[in-house]
Amino acid sequence: MSNGAKAILEGGPADLPERIVPITPPGIELKIPFKGGYEHFKVTQRQADTESGRLTVYEWCDRTKVAE
Repeated sequence: MSNGAKAILEGGPADLPERIVPITPPGIELKIPFKGGYEHFKVTQRQADTESGRLTVYEWCDRTKVAE
C-alpha cells in the first residue's frame, strides 16, 4: 500500500478483501472494484484508530455493475 492518504471502509460486503485503502484525492467518494461491479463509499466526518494510524471513515452507500 502507498504511503499517501488512506481511509478505512465501513459497511458494504462482508467479504471485501481490504478495509484500509489509499485515497486520491481525499474527500471524494471512493469506487472500489469488487465481484463484477463497484462498491461506493462516501466520506464521513468520523475518524477511527487503526493499525495504520487515525484514518477517516468512508461509509458504504451504493453498488453499481460494471458497464459492458
